[in-house]
Amino acid sequence: MEKFDVIVVGAGPGGYPAAIRAAQLGAKTALIEREVLGGTCLNWGCIPTKLLLAGAEFYHEVRHADRLGLQTEGARPDYAKLWQRKNEVVEQLRNGIRTLLKSNGVTAIKGTASFLTPRRLAVQREREPLVLEAERIILATGSRSIRPRLFPASSRILDSRAFLDQDRMPAALLIVGGGIIGCEFACLAARLGVTVTLVEMLPDILAILDADVRREVRRTMERQLGIRLRCGAPIEEVREERDRVRCRIGDEWLDAEQVLVAVGRTPVTEGLGLDRIGLSLLPSGHIETDCYLRTRHASIFAIGDLIPGPQLAHRATAEGLTAAWNATQRHPESRPTLIPSAIFTAPEVGTVGLTEEEAKQRGQAIRVGKFPFAALGKALAIGRADGFVKWIADAGTGQLLGAQAVGPAASDLIAEAAVAIQGEWTAAEFGRVVHAHPTLAEAWMEAAHVLEGRPVHIPGEKKTR
Repeated sequence: MEKFDVIVVGAGPGGYPAAIRAAQLGAKTALIEREVLGGTCLNWGCIPTKLLLAGAEFYHEVRHADRLGLQTEGARPDYAKLWQRKNEVVEQLRNGIRTLLKSNGVTAIKGTASFLTPRRLAVQREREPLVLEAERIILATGSRSIRPRLFPASSRILDSRAFLDQDRMPAALLIVGGGIIGCEFACLAARLGVTVTLVEMLPDILAILDADVRREVRRTMERQLGIRLRCGAPIEEVREERDRVRCRIGDEWLDAEQVLVAVGRTPVTEGLGLDRIGLSLLPSGHIETDCYLRTRHASIFAIGDLIPGPQLAHRATAEGLTAAWNATQRHPESRPTLIPSAIFTAPEVGTVGLTEEEAKQRGQAIRVGKFPFAALGKALAIGRADGFVKWIADAGTGQLLGAQAVGPAASDLIAEAAVAIQGEWTAAEFGRVVHAHPTLAEAWMEAAHVLEGRPVHIPGEKKTR
């Protein structure tokens, strides 16, 4: 039986950084993964979808390049080639992780781990099984797609992983679920010419966002991409026929060549043997931890999708680094709490910190400063003038509490807002930061001026003496 200082279970965006950081901090470290390095994010999530979305967005821009004075007749998508490029990039990044683990002295083991005791793991492999022991164990096994019983097993009814594994697009696609995953896939398929219908049982899509941001995304999805959004009622019946799938909502039947089920994800805890060590799950299926990411067993940590919170790769990475520190050092650090989010719809959305809806629920007094891309020179120059950025600040002090961006490059722009909120800046302080011109990032400075009641590039309230 080999002994380690730290063992990490799961090599996704939380697990492999945790293993690398633990090794850098001087711990003898092992990383156990039952499938492939990189987890869902690299292989069937973040990276594949963003690569395909980038290709689809470029094709969409080419088709509408006449607005920039360019003629591009004859352009057409080749999804099989785009799909092959996706596979090549994923393999390149996977090899990169392998190299990083080796260079940091991490022992990578392919197999399925389960607890024998709080410090001992059995690892089932293709070859002989192993028993490993460690002073500290970090659980980072991630999550999997939820498939409601309503949807039968079928090659035409897919989750996001199966959808990304096929090298062709259907002619007509019905997506069930109006959250981040469902909306991103809807935009991807529609930009490539697929007829898309999206069904959401809640009154609107992307319920985590403020209403004004949702309206902007919905308007683009419906009017520019031609996506049909059917919100406010659940699917009640599903039938598979020879060449299609039929889904009933009330008296209406919706037909499609394929159905993509994207109604959420659930933590992967099966097979870990948590019951053997007395580690019970929360009603949601998550593992409970303290602010230091420790479970009820002080020697066991859990991170990422295994614990309550937004299911985001960068959150898992940040928690993995924190858990590695806490597993190897005497003075623990609290888990990160300010987690930005990037949504790769059309248009993109970035959000961080407090939303207007959350402020209302808390009864917190806020001020809001919003600036439209339509009033920004760079946005007009590149033909991407839809959307806006928005600051949310404390009404009394002006401290920046939250931010949202919807429009061009919102996924990149949100990083600047996160830095300002993390640094506890006020709107007045941010408004004095000079931004290069012409850039999209100027929108944040302009929105700070709006929040302070001194807008320069949009009309404000007329001052009277």
